[in-house]
Amino acid sequence: MAALRIDLRQLPVAPSLVDGLGAPAIELHNLSVRYNSAVAIAPMSCTLRQGEQVAVVGPNGAGKSTLFKTLAGLLQPSGGSLRFFGASAAAPGAIAYLPQRRDIDWRFPVSVRDVVLMGRVGRVGLFRRPGAQDHALVNEALELVQMDHLGHRQIGELSGGQQQRVFLARALAQQARILLMDEPLSGLDAGSQEALFQTMETLRTRDVTVLTALHDLQLAARHFDRVLLLNKGLVGFGTPAEIFTPTHLVKAYGSHLHLSVTREGILTVADTCCECE
Repeated sequence: MAALRIDLRQLPVAPSLVDGLGAPAIELHNLSVRYNSAVAIAPMSCTLRQGEQVAVVGPNGAGKSTLFKTLAGLLQPSGGSLRFFGASAAAPGAIAYLPQRRDIDWRFPVSVRDVVLMGRVGRVGLFRRPGAQDHALVNEALELVQMDHLGHRQIGELSGGQQQRVFLARALAQQARILLMDEPLSGLDAGSQEALFQTMETLRTRDVTVLTALHDLQLAARHFDRVLLLNKGLVGFGTPAEIFTPTHLVKAYGSHLHLSVTREGILTVADTCCECE
């Protein structure tokens, strides 16, 4: 199956949600997703708090991308329900979604600044010009992710790490309350990964709830509040210490699991499964 190519203009851009005071950011109740007759995600339930950062991990084909697309409204659940900040549906623009890099057409002729400004489209409308406040928010977002000096560069000319930081800036300018990042560390060197994690701390200070799909369990344990472990359904959801146990990992990864225990007690996984999600 050919990879889905996403036009940068098609990503969610509308204004953010005024959330219910103290309500969970996301609630899944028996949520399930099917592709034709195949089960992509079996019924699962969990609750994510406002402002927490959650790593979504599991083998290839476990349903990570499917979950993100469902939360972003690009796929419809087959069963169960979703709630965002206590409401039955997310307000337009409450969710910023960054798909896998391979799913984005980086050849689209748009500048870094324009990508970030797209996050303001929902506030100003498609047929109105952005105002001074919108441009100020874009400037602030670019400065926060240290990309203001590259504002006029074409987005496809940047490195992978720089592109990810631009999309973080876009989420900030959009004033999104939930950010979904699907494999943002893919292809990045250690320095670029660390820079991305540092930038994510900006979102933490703004009480943005972040879900990040990744494969490296040591990074998941080191940088995230909780871990959501999937394998076409929920295997476990809790702190890294609660989830990264031999029982949970064998259930998720099966024969593709290779364990080693470090002095710090971190379990590592080599996922050799080649099935695509």
